[in-house]
Amino acid sequence: MKIPTATYRIQFRNGLDFDTATGLIPYLKQLGISHLYASPVFTATSGSTHGYDITDANEIDPSIGGREGFDRMAQALKTAGIGLILDIVPNHMAASLENPWWRDVIEHGEKSRYARHFDIDWSRRLTLPFLGDSFEEALEKGDITLKSDPKTGQPTFAYFDTYYPVAPGTLTAVRTGGLSKTELTELHERQPYRLMCWRDAPRELSYRRFFEITGLAGVRVEDDGVFDDTHRLILELVRSGVADGLRVDHVDGLADPKAYLERLREKAGADCYITVEKILGKDERLPPDWPVSGTTGYEFIASLSDVLVNDENMAVLSELYDNVVGKPVDIRNELRAAKLMMVEKNFAGEFTTLWKLATGIAATEGTGYDENDVRTALCELLIAFPVYRTYGTEQGMPAEDSTLLHKIQRKISTSPLAVQPEILAFLVRILCGETSAVSSSQAGLFRTRFQQLTGPLMAKSVEDTLFFRQNMELALNEVGAEPLIRTFSLSRFHTGMIKRREEQPEALSATSTHDTKRGEDARARLFTLTEAPQEWAACVKRWHRMNESHVMMLADGPAPRPALTWMLYQALAGAWPATLTPEDAQGLQELDERFQSFVEKALREAKLRTNWDDNNEDYEKAVLDYAHHLLSPENRLFLQDFHASIQPFIHAGLVNSLTQTVIKLMAPGVPDIYQGSEALNFSLVDPDNRRLPDFTGLERLLMQDKKPAGDKPESWLNGQLKQYLVSALAGLRQQKPALFQQGDYVPLSASGDHGENVIAFARVNNDDAVIVVARRLVLGLQAQTFPQTEIVLPPQLAYRHYRELFSNKEMTSAGRLDMAAWPGFSPVILIASSPS
Repeated sequence: MKIPTATYRIQFRNGLDFDTATGLIPYLKQLGISHLYASPVFTATSGSTHGYDITDANEIDPSIGGREGFDRMAQALKTAGIGLILDIVPNHMAASLENPWWRDVIEHGEKSRYARHFDIDWSRRLTLPFLGDSFEEALEKGDITLKSDPKTGQPTFAYFDTYYPVAPGTLTAVRTGGLSKTELTELHERQPYRLMCWRDAPRELSYRRFFEITGLAGVRVEDDGVFDDTHRLILELVRSGVADGLRVDHVDGLADPKAYLERLREKAGADCYITVEKILGKDERLPPDWPVSGTTGYEFIASLSDVLVNDENMAVLSELYDNVVGKPVDIRNELRAAKLMMVEKNFAGEFTTLWKLATGIAATEGTGYDENDVRTALCELLIAFPVYRTYGTEQGMPAEDSTLLHKIQRKISTSPLAVQPEILAFLVRILCGETSAVSSSQAGLFRTRFQQLTGPLMAKSVEDTLFFRQNMELALNEVGAEPLIRTFSLSRFHTGMIKRREEQPEALSATSTHDTKRGEDARARLFTLTEAPQEWAACVKRWHRMNESHVMMLADGPAPRPALTWMLYQALAGAWPATLTPEDAQGLQELDERFQSFVEKALREAKLRTNWDDNNEDYEKAVLDYAHHLLSPENRLFLQDFHASIQPFIHAGLVNSLTQTVIKLMAPGVPDIYQGSEALNFSLVDPDNRRLPDFTGLERLLMQDKKPAGDKPESWLNGQLKQYLVSALAGLRQQKPALFQQGDYVPLSASGDHGENVIAFARVNNDDAVIVVARRLVLGLQAQTFPQTEIVLPPQLAYRHYRELFSNKEMTSAGRLDMAAWPGFSPVILIASSPS
């Protein structure tokens, strides 16, 4: 297996097709990229902006160049010596009439050859929740009629420009002038599907969906025939050598992730590089028996907070935020509230299915438990679940997962919650496969459904609710991060990297993805707020006062409230381009357009005074108008104050940016560069983070100067220094693959006046070694040198000859490195010369 030395993730669609990607190959080569890492390339719904809504897994999407364009790109990559990693989506497909399999299921119901390809409950009619009203209401309004499909000529239920096929044999006769509403209702009752309002989906859906997205239907890849049908083209591309690796999307959604991965490994072969999109919770590790190289790197993003957060100020920041909110924030209660809402509302149907299964098993086992008591215990078990899922199968529950379940059981049983311990123990026995043989089938189904629900429940509760409600420090509200405040420390980071070297040395290390809540450089900047929380709070208070006249008083309170303005100013500070000035009207307008989309999404995801299902238009308009006013050129006094006030955070953030970049390139794991992030990425949440980068500008930037000077402000502000750093270090990884794939991770300690402002470590493989030193917590540091600061070298690194990568300065080390010899805030990379 060829392990990548550095990957480059691109998002096809949104203006990027195969020919565009082919044109990028010389740039990627110069950047030091070993593998192009592509978003899904298979045919998706018309106008898809991401490609995860696949309609044909065995066709390359014509909208981005089709098979011919793909083959040209693949051949050009091969000629350039760059590998190709494909993003595959085994968990779901588009529940769309454009999907021929799904359309066939709609038309033929259980008789369709694809009826078992999708995870559908066939004890009832297939629900199609795509109407704006109930079927009866839509029919009464005249929105549903019987018409011939413009493409096939066959009879359909026409709902505006969507045509649902009428099942063969169900339309017996049509009178002249068509059918009456009563006859249309009767015809609808004879269909294998039921058209229904989208609002009823959380309670009544008959198929497993991806998270809350009814337009994505779960696929049963646990079935061998379904696996073969959905992986035909994927495996052809791997076996022919076109694709060198695969990224498995949402592996936790599968019925049996391990069995799926074992089958994929068997079919793809030992040489295929495979990673999985899997979010690891606190102290959770990737199952060691999975035949993959590791995860896609969310846990690496979370680990960087240990380097860039000033832990000493977290209590101060928390208190200041509490003052703005108006009361102490109990984040555990907030997390519980978010999870409870998800269980009772957003995933009500999935929860009810589990509840009915549990009560049925209880009846079979003769326990006599009250149904409501079972419901309460099941609800609390789901809410208390601390990780995405367990991995129980018919063969039982892995020991680590069994231990986790019993730990959760004890925690709930000893809490003041009104849960009967014997019922909770009963649910855990079901999950662990400890029921009677007569209940084994239903128990297995319960276990699978439970394990497929805990992940979406966690994701939607934390990432897409809590992280938009609690905004003390937005840099911490990131995919893969823990919502509960913890201690941040360099020692924790070093321990994590040693563990990463042992468990996932070939996993991807990400800092930005198409799913992160903000770009890596916005996050790096916002981390600096923990270095000056009181100054930041004073700024927010002043800005709120300056824009107070644009706060609207509504029936349910002011819009925005102070806690929301704290978030708005913080998000704006993170997204503000490093070179934008208050006089740049066009730049302000461009930022305003992006900011408006972010604010709308943030308000709805918080689900407090508005949400996606029930928009509070007055509230949304008031907050959006306030946000728009912030970036209005006429709001000159505020803009000048805001711009001047965030300059220290901007400059400290740029240092953080280089620090996290050098760590990603040098620490254990395979560095993944998200499109455009080799320079500066101040993007907001999707779809902002999926915009097409200015590749022409990036290529020009890389060609401007082979070695930009670290003392030139413009090289920091335009991203050139960061881009050069990526190129240089990616090149070093290509020169020394064994060092970075197999080498030890050695933490180094710093002492002296600025010892706390340095992170240092080494990578060591036999006689090969690299020492890495980067700056941290530099907000307010004026000196360009670090006097009286030394790095202590262990014997294996002392008294050796080194060359510094960027300056080419050579030196022979004693037992310490004097940081006064390396002025400025740029990282220091010392490469050891091999012993003669």
